[in-house]
Amino acid sequence: MDKKNALRAGAVSAGTTLMMLLMTSPALALTRDDGDDPGPGLSIGETLGLYVVLPIVIFLVIVGLVMVLDKSDKPQKKQA
Repeated sequence: MDKKNALRAGAVSAGTTLMMLLMTSPALALTRDDGDDPGPGLSIGETLGLYVVLPIVIFLVIVGLVMVLDKSDKPQKKQA
């Protein structure tokens, strides 16, 4: 890659990053909007339970149901 292409790629990357930062700035605002009514915060245990433990449990339940409800008797042997 020559210098011209590297400079162009850097400029595009910097421009894209700058535009993304400018567009996400309202998400970082500290002032509340009209009608904004945030609920109480979650504790560390509630957060871990909701975002870590619950998805793992749901996954394991789905895997268990698939294994139990599988109708095939034995794996088919390949014939040569």
